[in-house]
This record gives sequence, C-alpha cells and structure tokens, in this order.
Amino acid sequence: MTLSAGVRFGCYEVVALLGSGGMGEVYRARDTHLGRSVALKILPEAFATDSDRIARFVREAQTLAALNHPSIAQIYGVVERHPSSDTSGRALVIELVEGETLADRIARAPIPFDETVPIARQIADALAAAHAVGIVHRDLKPANIKIRADGVVKVLDFGLAKVDAPPPSVRSPVRRRLPVLR
Repeated sequence: MTLSAGVRFGCYEVVALLGSGGMGEVYRARDTHLGRSVALKILPEAFATDSDRIARFVREAQTLAALNHPSIAQIYGVVERHPSSDTSGRALVIELVEGETLADRIARAPIPFDETVPIARQIADALAAAHAVGIVHRDLKPANIKIRADGVVKVLDFGLAKVDAPPPSVRSPVRRRLPVLR
C-alpha cells in the first residue's frame, strides 16, 4: 500500500516513503498545522481488521507515550484517515529523526573508538530509561538506531516492546548511570 505524495492523514500530508517493515510503512510527512516534518508509521490496510495487529499498534503508541528521553524518538500522536477516503488506516505520528541508521554507518566504514563510546552510551542510557519504567525494546538492532549529524542518537521502533512493571531495583527516582568500561 505505498502512498503517493500529497495523501493526507488528518493534518499530515505524505511527502515520501522512508521505509517499510513488518508493522507497516514509514513516511516523511508535513504537519500542515504546525509547519514541521514528522514521520508517519502507517498500519497497512491488510491489518486494519486484525485485532492482534491493531493491539500491537496501539501498544506501541502507548509505549512510546510512556517514554521521555533525549535518545528515544518521541511520539506526537495517533491519527486515523477518514473512512470515506480512498485509503483508510491508522498512523503513529512520530518525531522525524534526520540522519543515517547505525546499520548504514557501520556499512560505510569502521566506526572509530572515540565515536563508538558516545553512541553506545546514548543507546545504553535510552534502554536504561525504558527499563526503568518496565519497557524492554526486544528489537534492538543497528537499523533501529539513528545518528543525527550532531551526534545525537535516537532509538526507534518500539513495535515489539514488552511492557512489564519496572523491577524494584530501578523504581528509585534517582537516575542510575552505567559504569564506565575501561
């Protein structure tokens, strides 16, 4: 179900396809109300009546909404396309993270150690923040990590995340830092 440029989901206008995976397609879109670019993760029409897929989609939205960390892409909302349009569906509206994936960065050339440590630390901090609220990513891979031009790392795609109560050891409001490996 590749959408053409100009197709609208609420106030979001599709600009271009960014990628696709098991849970749908991700598009660059324009928020016509706020004048910013966003990512739309669209649940394919083939899954529109699949209660398990819809539940996973909703769970991903709720999971992202429970997270607030500088190294985790933020969710802005959920939007449904009007049923009377030629294409119906649901979409997550997510922060558009510009930059290359860690997979692309690794494929381009070996990453120098002085770049590796900050990348690893940001990924670890993002996962620690998720674990602190009982969320386990379960699909962490280089393709689900983006590196912006300024070096900020963003963990993406919590579609397979598992949500449990946080373990007692991390329920403390004190932020725990991971030890520095030497």
